[in-house]
Amino acid sequence: MNETFRQILRLVEQGEVKISDHGYDEMAADGLRAREVVESVAAAAVVEEYPDYPKGPCVLVLQKDRGGAPIHVVWGIPKNELSPAVLVTAYRPDPSRWEPDFLRRKK
Repeated sequence: MNETFRQILRLVEQGEVKISDHGYDEMAADGLRAREVVESVAAAAVVEEYPDYPKGPCVLVLQKDRGGAPIHVVWGIPKNELSPAVLVTAYRPDPSRWEPDFLRRKK
């Protein structure tokens, strides 16, 4: 587990979470509830890391919704800040673009 994701987990545990407007829009479009996405992060698996993202380090993780279906969530921390954990976006991954485990992109 990378350091960015460890810090995100700590921040979520402490209740230091912000959801971006884009995140709310994408969750609504896919019928996801903010609470279920935030609460399921503890069991997430890191898919991709973006340590040099211009707005701050972030990670794409695989989480599950209440029914056990896969969701991808991008979590980040603002550049040069220690808090909050930002839920950048969350969506249901397209099976045609991902391997069956949703951890690797199809080639």
